[in-house]
Amino acid sequence: MITKKRKVANTKVDGNKAYSLKEASTLVKEVNTTKFDSSVDLHIRLGVDPKKADQAIRGTVSLPHGTGKTKKVLVLCTPDKEAEAKAAGADYVGLDEFITKIEGGWTDIDVIVATPSVMPKIGKLGKVLGPRNLMPNPKTGTVTNDVAGAINDLKGGKIAFKVDKVGIIHASIGRVSFTSEKIAENSQELINAIIKLKPSSSKGTYLKGVSMASTMSPGIAIDTKSVQN
Repeated sequence: MITKKRKVANTKVDGNKAYSLKEASTLVKEVNTTKFDSSVDLHIRLGVDPKKADQAIRGTVSLPHGTGKTKKVLVLCTPDKEAEAKAAGADYVGLDEFITKIEGGWTDIDVIVATPSVMPKIGKLGKVLGPRNLMPNPKTGTVTNDVAGAINDLKGGKIAFKVDKVGIIHASIGRVSFTSEKIAENSQELINAIIKLKPSSSKGTYLKGVSMASTMSPGIAIDTKSVQN
């Protein structure tokens, strides 16, 4: 069942057109149909084979205007790091009690930061954390002794991204309450980070398709030429 609002929104997006990033960032605000402050997401299709280790694109980027969402951060560490984590603004800090909670299915957090020394204990949580993309990883800066630095990055708008099994990266880059300029600048920052990670073994077109959508709104195709500086 398509709502009246969604029908109107659908008429505003030309399905046969690829919009510039600037146009899409304005349009996504106009076609939003929710009463809450929806997330604005980018979906980026890459010309890679994720099954090949060197083409399994993943990384992090600090969005200039943040994500508009305050992330709930759990820090798993030894007692000597707890005060640093709490002072930096971690929502939860500890080790054994949280490992037990996670084993029981608790995942009411957005990111987990862990110190290298506790990683052997956390390995067994892979079955719970892996599918939810919550497993700490040195590549995304979430396995580190600089706990305060990692928390500040995450609370300030640093996001992690990775390509899925079919070669697409999905990432939230803001909210519909953002100005169209902020949406465009955050989007460009993410795309630039992904372009920099292009593997030398990737042949043909790397940036195959980009689309933008807010929660429950129609997708807006973006002209890939407009985002490749």
